[in-house]
Amino acid sequence: MKVVITSNGAGLDAATSPVFGRCPTYNFVDVDTMECESVENPALGASGGAGIQAAQFVLEQGAQAVVTGNMGPNAYGVLQASGKEVYLFGGGTVRQAVEAFKAGQLQAMMGASVPAHSGMGRGMRRRMG
Repeated sequence: MKVVITSNGAGLDAATSPVFGRCPTYNFVDVDTMECESVENPALGASGGAGIQAAQFVLEQGAQAVVTGNMGPNAYGVLQASGKEVYLFGGGTVRQAVEAFKAGQLQAMMGASVPAHSGMGRGMRRRMG
C-alpha cells in the first residue's frame, strides 16, 4: 500500500509537516517495503486553490491514503470523493508516521481539521514597516 506523508523535507527521517496543501514535500511510502519517493509539492506557491491542487496531485501519484497534520475542507473533499482515507499525525518523522499508520495508531479524519484558507501565507510573511 502506498501512503503519502506531508513533510518539511525528503526521506524517511524528514520532519513531518503540520499542513497538507502547502507542505514543502510529499513522501510517498510503500508501507510493506518502506521504499520512499520524495516529491516537492507543486502547489506550494499557488496563489489560491493549493489544497485542491495538492489533493489532485497526490491522487495522480497513486496514494491510497494520506497522513498529515491538518487538512482544509477543499482538499478533504477531493480526497473523500475519491474514497481515500486521511489520517492525522501529531508530529515526528516520516518513518514514525508510517510506523504509526501500520500499527493502526492514527485516527482517520471525519472532516476537515482546519477552516478553508488556513495555510494561506504560511512561510510567506513579510516584515512591513
